[in-house]
Amino acid sequence: MKPQTSTTEVIELCLLIGRIMLQNGAETYRVEDTMTRIAASYGKEEAQSFVTPTGIVFSLSQVEPSKLVRVSDRTTNLSHVTIANNISRKITAGDLDIQAAHEQLTKLDQAGVKFSMPTQIAAASLASGCFAIMFQGHWSDFLPACISGGVGFIALLAFHRFFEIKFFAEFLASLIIGALAFTLLSFGLGSEADKVIIGSVMPLVPGLLITNAVRDLMAGHLVSGLSKGAEAFLTAFAIGGGVAIAFSIF
Repeated sequence: MKPQTSTTEVIELCLLIGRIMLQNGAETYRVEDTMTRIAASYGKEEAQSFVTPTGIVFSLSQVEPSKLVRVSDRTTNLSHVTIANNISRKITAGDLDIQAAHEQLTKLDQAGVKFSMPTQIAAASLASGCFAIMFQGHWSDFLPACISGGVGFIALLAFHRFFEIKFFAEFLASLIIGALAFTLLSFGLGSEADKVIIGSVMPLVPGLLITNAVRDLMAGHLVSGLSKGAEAFLTAFAIGGGVAIAFSIF
């Protein structure tokens, strides 16, 4: 049996875990299900939530006021989603009181990315080379794909700091990847420009976003599914536009 908790504490806990999960790449229906389960574990069976990719509306009952949380920054960090899921299971099982749960979630929210920036760049670079080989490129394309992919990922991170609209950053990063790939091939590094470029842009492709859009649509969350699908389409269009301009120049 859980100790008596105030309505405000339950609302703040549900909104905190919902925001953490949504910011780090969780599906809309998973966020809503987690929030309602936590509320039900504290006896709030009538809790209602409405989650979109940019915000959360939550209320414990028809007589309680609703509360809105704006979500503007979103990234992909599935380890944070997993930890938040584990905390929610402990809450619903009664193994974690509301104060301890709030402290753990606050600590998780304040924690940065699990991997350092050089590690992320190295992973993107290596993945680019492996994708180039996977798409039937020659082994001579591995090194230029690694270089182009690593430089493109660095450009993406740098441009994200200067442009509020992330599509500009993805467009410029893909343009740099295309230009660098053709430059490397002109110096004799690599044999097929298309394989090098395809492998290099793969770290920029919104794979999780596309997956979540489909899963939200299948779960009946049409607003979130369509909006995530539109975001994924714009991202893919930005990447394709940058590569197309590189092809037209070179």
